[in-house]
Order: sequence, then structure tokens, then C-alpha cells
Amino acid sequence: MKPGFFLGLFLLIALNVSAQSDSTVYQPNKVNQFKLVPLPAVGSNPANGWLFGLAPSATWYMGDPRTTKMSNFVGNFLYTTKKQWIFSSRSNIFLNENKTILIGDWRYFITSQPTYGLGSSTPNEPTENPSEPGTWWGEQQMDFRLIRFYEAILKRIGDSKFYLGAGYHLDIHSKIKNFQDDEITGQLEFAHDRYNVDMGFDVNKYTVSGISFNMVMENRDNSVSPYEKNFGWVQYKINPSFLGSDQSSSLLLLDYRHYVNLSERRKRNLIALWGFGNFVVSGKVPYMNLPGIGWDMFGRSGRAYAQGRFRGESMVYSEAEWRFPLQKNKETFGGTVFVNAASFSSKTTEERLFEKFNPGYGLGLRVMINKQNRTTISADYGFGQKGNSGFYLNVNESF
Repeated sequence: MKPGFFLGLFLLIALNVSAQSDSTVYQPNKVNQFKLVPLPAVGSNPANGWLFGLAPSATWYMGDPRTTKMSNFVGNFLYTTKKQWIFSSRSNIFLNENKTILIGDWRYFITSQPTYGLGSSTPNEPTENPSEPGTWWGEQQMDFRLIRFYEAILKRIGDSKFYLGAGYHLDIHSKIKNFQDDEITGQLEFAHDRYNVDMGFDVNKYTVSGISFNMVMENRDNSVSPYEKNFGWVQYKINPSFLGSDQSSSLLLLDYRHYVNLSERRKRNLIALWGFGNFVVSGKVPYMNLPGIGWDMFGRSGRAYAQGRFRGESMVYSEAEWRFPLQKNKETFGGTVFVNAASFSSKTTEERLFEKFNPGYGLGLRVMINKQNRTTISADYGFGQKGNSGFYLNVNESF
């Protein structure tokens, strides 16, 4: 019932917003041509349950649109049936003539989500971890608060598609509480607490604060809904204790996306490919800061699984999606079919990367509510292993 109910609301809202935006006149020389979509948010996903609130998105130009890429912002102001508050702002801003890119990810969560232990082999149902006797393995509930401030500035190298820059990154997890349902008995230690104690971190609060060095290749024709070309991002993040981190560490992020047109006449008919890796390179990282599924910038990885369903010291993720129009001569409605897979490593369970994969697959519906800027409302249903599945309602394409 839930997916059908939300899909109906999705179509009603999207069609209404689309009808309001069809009359927009394109003015190619107008700087700061601002388009705001104050979209009501009604959706569902495995980590949050039902969500209600606002999910505004905005697109605009910081220079002449003929020489400047479109900037975009996506926000969330949500309350969920699991008594969570989610406030977030994610943005990609291109200054005049694409000379500078600003990448922002700001969040404040009063939230909860289950955690399952580390590695790709964790089961759904809670049980004792055979690799760590006395520790829970499988679903364990967790309440926490998160303050996140990520901001990076990158400068263009000459007239190329490449950018270099630096950023600051702050994560503060606090008021962390692990618990199990009343029906479950046993004096086992929670995976989060066991890991943090072994690594020398507090189990109730921890901070990761650091700087990053970034290289970006921005070659997409449109960042919110690309039809062609590619995008690459290499980020090396250093979290020294003198900047406020509980312990020093470093992480490497690799992100590459490629878009292959299947039709010159209908560029919306394409194959989208995504490869993503996140690795702890040195030092020790608190449990919730370890690479995890669904914790990429826009939270789009791992459709079919709840956010945080898999976690480990190293993560590799890949996805392929066929995107296609559903109308012969119009661009309003589109569809997608996708497959993905992730692999995680864990030193604590001695599980190696690529030893096991967690696949997912699904299909989705798209409604383009602003055809000039390609702003799109997306609804997807994903299926994973061992009964994992989820319905996802978002603004813009998944990647």
C-alpha cells in the first residue's frame, strides 16, 4: 500500500508543479535567472519511514548561461513517523564563466537508524557475531544527533574542465544511544560500542574535523540531470587532532560518473554509469564516520537498502541505470531501470573488499517539472537481498 499511495501523491504534486512551470520564458542573457520549486515532501524510505515537510530545490545562473553552468541547491526540512527531524542543504554553485565551484553539504539531524555491524556479510536479524563473541550482529537500533558542515571551493585550471581546491569538513555525532527491541534478550555488546571502545573513541559523542584536497573534472552538460559526457571527483581528507578530531585520520574518496547517449534525437534515452569508492587510508575513524551505504553527498547510493545498512573501513560501489522517455514527442514523463552492487571490508571481522557483494535492482518513474533546467521529481522502488527493499522519492536524478 505505501508505495502505491506515495506514487499517487508524487504524480499529483509533480503534475501540478509541472503545469505551473510550463510557461517560463527562457532568457539566455539574464544573469541569476532563479527558479525555486518549494516542493511539498511526502515520501518513504527504509531508514526514515514516512517523511513529511518541504524539499525545496532551486536552480540559477551566476553568470551568462551561454558560458556558465547552472547552479543548484536541494534542501530538506522534514519530520518522519520515526520521530526524526532532518534539516539539510546540498549545493553545487558555479560562479561566472565556471571559474569557481562551491560544493556544500550542511546537515542537522535528530534522528535514528538501525546499524548492523561492519562488512558486507551482516545479517538482517540480530544475533551474536561469530567473529566477535559477545557482540551483536545484525539489526541494532541507534538514536543520535548529527551536525555536519562540509564546504569546498575549487578553482578552474585555465580553460580546461579540471578544478583544484580545498575544503573544510566537520562531523559531530552526539547523544548516541544503542538499544534493542524489548522482545530481544541477551547481554551482548552493541557493535557500535565494541568498535569505538576498541579504537579508543567515546561511545556517546565524537568529532571528526579536517581539511580536504580536491580535484574535480566537470564535463557534464547539466549537473542535475545529465544527458552526456562525464564527471570525476578525487578527494583526500585529512582529520588532524589539532583541528578538533578525537583522533587523527585520513580518507580517500573516488567518484566517477559517465553518461552514454543511445539516441541523438532523444538525448534523454541514455545509460548512466556510476563508480564510487571511499577508503580509510590512515589512523582511526569513529564508527558512524566509516564509509557507509547511503551516506554519499546526496544519499543516493544503495537503492534497495536502508541508509547505513552496510558499513566498513573500505567501500566500493557501482551502479548502471537506463533512463528513457515515456512519451513520443514530450519530455515530461520518463522511466528508469537500474542495477547496483556494493562491497565492504572490515578489519574487525577480517572480511576483505570484493569478498562479498550486496546487489540491488529496481525501476523508477520521472516527472520533469522544469524542462529548461531539467528539474525532475524521481520515484524509485529498489529490491535487494534477504528481503531488503525500499521506496525512494527525491528531487533530480539519482546521479
